[in-house]
Amino acid sequence: MRQKARLAAWMLALDLAALCQGNADRQARLSQHISASLHNPEGQVSAQAQSHTQATDRSVKWGHVSQPLYGRMLRKMSCGLPMICPPPPVQIEWQTKTALLTALVITELRKTDLPISALCATTMACFLASAFLLVLQTYAAPTELVQAGFGITLDPMDLDPGLPVNVSGDVPSSPPPGTSKRAPHSIIIGVRKGGTRALLEMLDIHPEVAAAATEVHFFDWDENYAKGFEWYRDLMPYSYPNQITVEKTPGYFTSALAPERICAMNSSIKLLLILRDPSERVISDYTQVYFNRLENHKPVQAIENLLVRNGALNIRYKAIQRSLYDVHMRNWLRHFPLEQIHIVDGDALIRDPLPELQKVERFLNLPPRIVSSNFYFNQTKGFYCIRSDGRERCLHESKGRPHPAVNSTVLQQLRTYLQEHNRTFFRLVKRTFDWQ
Repeated sequence: MRQKARLAAWMLALDLAALCQGNADRQARLSQHISASLHNPEGQVSAQAQSHTQATDRSVKWGHVSQPLYGRMLRKMSCGLPMICPPPPVQIEWQTKTALLTALVITELRKTDLPISALCATTMACFLASAFLLVLQTYAAPTELVQAGFGITLDPMDLDPGLPVNVSGDVPSSPPPGTSKRAPHSIIIGVRKGGTRALLEMLDIHPEVAAAATEVHFFDWDENYAKGFEWYRDLMPYSYPNQITVEKTPGYFTSALAPERICAMNSSIKLLLILRDPSERVISDYTQVYFNRLENHKPVQAIENLLVRNGALNIRYKAIQRSLYDVHMRNWLRHFPLEQIHIVDGDALIRDPLPELQKVERFLNLPPRIVSSNFYFNQTKGFYCIRSDGRERCLHESKGRPHPAVNSTVLQQLRTYLQEHNRTFFRLVKRTFDWQ
């Protein structure tokens, strides 16, 4: 008789959970385990359930129901059943919380001699009351912290303190009131390894800037451009009317098609271009590829073997091609006047960020909000980090990697080749830079 009451309680809890979650597969699996449990000894808790509950007792809280409480719920609800559900994720929807709490009450009531009709009535009252209370709760964590299969990931800021705070990937399922997704008002077009990530994150300090989460590659990749403008705009962050949206894709600067495509979208858009010494940029480009190949267990080459072929400078090397600033700038000036392209000195940004960012604020017609207290020099990393909203964050460890020592003769070959291109670039933009 007690086994039948237990089965009735479990089936009702199962129905409630399935109703809230709409998970037919889990309902079928649970039904099989519940039926099999009738053959288990009275009150025996499986070893698998014990391992789950021990793990959950050490976990963090979710909403107003703690993980240790969930562990106790598992012990009470197990009733000799093999555990097939892992501990809940950090965020549990209110429907799931309601089903779990209701199931807990059911398992307590099954210890009594109440008839099934009274048990059902009491359960329904509990369900309605808990649903009312739990729907008022706020979520314990953003959806991005939960992965399929109840896997738990850490806060992106814990994994990578350099990630921007205000990014499109962190938006809730329903947008904040008064916000919308809009096409960018400004685009950081490059250059690769010129400091685009540092620029975006430092600019994101400004309260009137909404920064896109990722490099979209809409205007330089044909497969993305074919998806249409609505697809592109949907990747932008939600922003308020007083904010400007900024997107960054370093590949735009060296793309033959990007200038024309961006001009077709908005011929008056303001473009940001951050550049550094082109020879140093080549070495930084090589360094990134070098470490990426190492991490993926791929063969690597010494930089000299890529820079020089048959005794001469290998000008076909992509890293060198990207440093021909004059070649790419001509393409942009065919579609945009120079007044719409603000060039940020990447070397100066590293040495002293504030002056360069103040110039960007003026170019974008933003009120001055970025101040010197937003930056501090990290002696360990060797560059400036960001301080805003009570938080401190630095660029990811992949930024600022030490460059390899380059053969002096090869390095001089590279600099000599780039010098003429640099002079041409200075004439195009009507300013000079302190490049070797």
